[in-house]
Parts: sequence; structure tokens; C-alpha cells
Amino acid sequence: MPFQTISVIGLGYIGLPTAAVFASRKKRVIGVDVNQKAVDTINRGEIHIVEPDLDMVVHAAVTEGYLRATTIPEAADAFLIAVPTPFKDGHEPDLDYIESASKAIAPVLKKGDLVILESTSPVGATEQMSAWLAEARPDLSFPQTHSEDSDVRIAHCPERVLPGHVLRELVQNDRVIGGMTPKCSAAAAALYKIFVEGECVITNARTAEMCKLTENSFRDVNIAFANELSIICDKLDINVWELIRLANRHPRVNILQPGPGVGGHCIAVDPWFIVSKTPEEARLIRTAREVNDSKPEWVLNKVKLAVAEFLQANPEKTAKDVTIACFGLAFKPDIDDLRESPALAITQQIAASHPGPVVAVEPNIEELPGKLTGKLNLTNIEAAQAEADVIVLLVDHKEFRTMSKTALSQKALVDTRGVIESC
Repeated sequence: MPFQTISVIGLGYIGLPTAAVFASRKKRVIGVDVNQKAVDTINRGEIHIVEPDLDMVVHAAVTEGYLRATTIPEAADAFLIAVPTPFKDGHEPDLDYIESASKAIAPVLKKGDLVILESTSPVGATEQMSAWLAEARPDLSFPQTHSEDSDVRIAHCPERVLPGHVLRELVQNDRVIGGMTPKCSAAAAALYKIFVEGECVITNARTAEMCKLTENSFRDVNIAFANELSIICDKLDINVWELIRLANRHPRVNILQPGPGVGGHCIAVDPWFIVSKTPEEARLIRTAREVNDSKPEWVLNKVKLAVAEFLQANPEKTAKDVTIACFGLAFKPDIDDLRESPALAITQQIAASHPGPVVAVEPNIEELPGKLTGKLNLTNIEAAQAEADVIVLLVDHKEFRTMSKTALSQKALVDTRGVIESC
């Protein structure tokens, strides 16, 4: 089917690049977001997030008239929902954003439209979205009641892109297409083939939902192994970075690098969606999440120990005299994304509990989030190195890897990412 107008609901780290790529293929794209500031920014041809080359693509798309943003959904031939899916207390999936997006587009749906849920979701969320749409539009038929004869096609097509490489991976990566019926899958595949150069692999909606959750749970389990190994090595006085390098010389071993925890909007969240549906069966997945969720507390204890050791070596000082510098706030290297970041959470707790000065170094942002302003100050690498008595390396940004190893070795150091090893 021809898609003349495409609507993307949610203009964040996935929605905006997706909208821009469609627009770059000369399709008319209407981006929808509840954030008026983001809408205004995009309509000026600018972007409100950090992603390499995205600014140029958005500017060209807006200038040429193919991309426009609004806060109110408008009629289109295809709707892609790319809104957040966090979890509530007890790690229960929160589908409120999906429900709100569904009810927002329902009034403008028409026969022949395609609705795709891109948001990472627990199994069954696509069917739930379709039920919400059917409830709002009883004059239209949907796959759960009319199967292949439905007026509206519904599918789940999760993204699988790496922040910092989103534009390239959107185009080149294979795409999992999970329609509620074969015709739904065919319609969704036709839409993505507008820009996807990778293979569009057809399955059903539930399998597509589970595929994304499985991919991120697999990574989470492997990270948990590395994080648990780092704790064991610390207790046994073994250099975990050297150990992993040696073990990885085995032709069939590829241990990941440990860190201060796991962050981001996917790996730290998605495994809980599996656990919520199958709590008795998902034992390994739950344990991996618990290992990774507990790592920040271990880091905080290491920071307290570093402060105590500094004070022991400098008995004339008190804790109020000790300056702690936290290097990195993002959830992974070389991006500005602070969502679900263990580095951010650790820094927040240090700032809240340490009686002395605390500074943060995050080269990818210009100002601290509102909740961190006050006691915590944002500074640069040179100033932090000069001021700090205790340095906490939380993210291995490229800027940190060129720091002087000699200068770092003169400080009380907590290196959660092996930065000192690469300096």
C-alpha cells in the first residue's frame, strides 16, 4: 500500500531519528510530541537531543517541507508509536504512555491505516493497544475481532539501535516485523522498506515483543556476570581488567567489561518485563537484574572506603575538607543520555550524603538536570583533577581516556570502568 503521510508519536531518541529518516526519503512526516518546547525546536529545523548527524537530517527535512512537528495528532496513513515504557513500583510495566498515545490518535484513524507500536513493551502490549483503539473507535474493525479483514492494521516492530549510531543502524540493521495478522505484517514491512536496507523479518506480534526483551536480557545477563566477577576479584585482590583480558584470549570466551551498574531505557528495564509476566520461570533473568541493580551500592561503599583511606593518610582533615569528583553522568560512553543511568544515581547519592564538596564532569551536557543543582557543581576535567581528593570514574568517555595516568594515581581513585587501565 502507498504511504503518503506518516505520523510518528513521540519525538525522543528513537522517534525523532525515525521521523527524520522517513522524511529524508521524501515522505510527508508529522511528528507528534506532548513537549511543546521539543515541537518548537524541531519546527525551527533544530534538535533537542544529541545524536550525530541528526541535526543536519532534521534541518534538511524541515526546510524542504517533509517534516513538521505538532502536539496534536493529525490524519496519516501510518502511525508509529515510539513513547516511553518505564515500570511502576515493583517493576510492573507502565503502559500509560502507550495508552495515552493510542487514545490520542484514535480520533484521526481511518479505514486502511496502519498502527505500529515501536516502544519496547511486555508481551501482549500490542494486543492491548489494539483493544484501546477498538474501544475508542467502535466504527472501525481491528485484527483481534476481524483478523485479516480488519479496517486497521496493527503490528509491533521494535527498534534495535545503538545511541550515537542511530541513523546508520535504523537503515542498515535487520528489522523484526510482528503483525497481529500476516496482512498486518506485510503492511508494516512495506512501510519500513521505504528506508530499511537490512532484512525485514516477519513474525507475529508476541514474538516480536519477546525478541526485543530477549536481546536486552541476554546482554543484561552477560553484564551481570562481568559485574559479579569484578566484585569477586576485588575481594580476592585480583585485577579484574587484566583477568578479563586473559580469559578473553580463549577462542570461545568473550566476557564483557564491568561497570557501576546498568543504565539506559532498555537493558535496565526490559528484563523486568519478562519477569513480570513469568515471575516463577525467569529466575536467571531476575538474578542478573538484581546483581546489576546492586552494583551502584557496591560502588558507593568503595567511595566511602576511599574517603576513609584519604582521611587516614591526612589526619589533619575532616570529611568536610574532602572534595569528590564524579567523572561521567551518562548511562554509557560518549552520549548525553542520562536515563536510568547508574552513574547519575551514584553521583546523586554521593552529593546527598558526603559532607564536603562534590563536583561532576560530564563533557556531553552543558548543564545539570534540575534535581542535581544545588550542592553539586558541573566542572571540566582539568578543574576536577586539580580540586579533587577522591576521583570516581563512572563512565569511560573518550575524553577521560586521555587523562594523565600519573595525575590520577596521585588521587584516591575509584575506577569502575577500567579507565586508568587505558590511560
